[in-house]
Amino acid sequence: MKKNDSKNRISVNEPLLGDQELAYVAECVRTGWISSSGKFIEEFERQWAGYCGRRYGIAVSNGSTALQVAVAGLHLEPGDEVIMPTFTIISCVTAVLNNGGIPVLVDSDPRTWCADVAQVEAKITSRTRALMPVHIYGHPVEMDPLLELARKHRLAIIEDAAEAHGAEYLSAVEVEQPVWRRCGSFGLASTFSFYANKLVTTGEGGMVVTDDLQFAEEARSQRNLCFLPGRRFYHEKLGFNFRLTNMQAAIGVAQIQRMGDIVVSKRRMGQEYNRRLKHVKGLQLPVQESWARSVYWMYGVVIAEETGMDAVKFADSLAEHGIETRPFFLGMHEQPALHSCGLFVDEHYPVAERLARQGLYLPSGLALTADQLERVCDVVNEVMS
Repeated sequence: MKKNDSKNRISVNEPLLGDQELAYVAECVRTGWISSSGKFIEEFERQWAGYCGRRYGIAVSNGSTALQVAVAGLHLEPGDEVIMPTFTIISCVTAVLNNGGIPVLVDSDPRTWCADVAQVEAKITSRTRALMPVHIYGHPVEMDPLLELARKHRLAIIEDAAEAHGAEYLSAVEVEQPVWRRCGSFGLASTFSFYANKLVTTGEGGMVVTDDLQFAEEARSQRNLCFLPGRRFYHEKLGFNFRLTNMQAAIGVAQIQRMGDIVVSKRRMGQEYNRRLKHVKGLQLPVQESWARSVYWMYGVVIAEETGMDAVKFADSLAEHGIETRPFFLGMHEQPALHSCGLFVDEHYPVAERLARQGLYLPSGLALTADQLERVCDVVNEVMS
């Protein structure tokens, strides 16, 4: 197959939208509720917060602004620190920097690719104010050790669950028997992205969920330019225009209604990839720890150095067969823009560095067909043989 044969190319991620999404958006257009007010916004916030086991949801324009609003609620002072993984999207760092804080990094766990929680306590100082666990590619962070550290050191937790819609963690903290909890239910607040490649998408969009009423009210004010309820254009605080539209929320509401089927579909896709690729030498496949229920948001693989390939060469080989891929994150400590800010210079995190060099993810969208998945696996087998 030629590289430029787009007709038969398998996209790395294609959303699956249906009649209900169309009907709800048409209702917005028909009634004129197309901007940042309307019934679907309130319904989207209520349903998603409830799905995550939270009391309040604050819909915003994207996942990055969700992090920005959530970190703003910490009221960081200059020099205050937030600990996070280096292996994540840059939005986590910029949310802390934009709120006057200092991001502090830990390496990845070589199995789950999430933060290595064993490294966190050594990074806690008198200036640490919060921990920011990030669930990676659909697999939860090991949350209990972080919850214990947060309680011991009186730290907040801002949970980035953008990649883990519907994923679950078996928690034993403050309960008699371990209980499965959905990602998005931990800590002071949790954030989500509803970008087009997420399990629930609004095209662009995000949400902060929390159980703290005061935190929720402040987040709502922050996303809406800090207008005062009784005096709209009088501002006592500075905020942002991070609003979500009613049309976007309408798309999200339609998808929450079939969230159970979405999670089942994603898990089935991950398990089928596992079945077909488990005997391929030189590939590390995603794990699912005993305390986790992954949703395989993206099906990632790590290529062994012994194969003579890195992720770039592997991606090029797949692209020649019409298979789109995406590289893994480049660690925050290797980002030139952050080095120019004087951050993370001479810091090294070997697991994250290897993941960035050797890791990529395969087509993983909800619209991926069984035949397409089979063809991806056939090509992977051919390239790796």
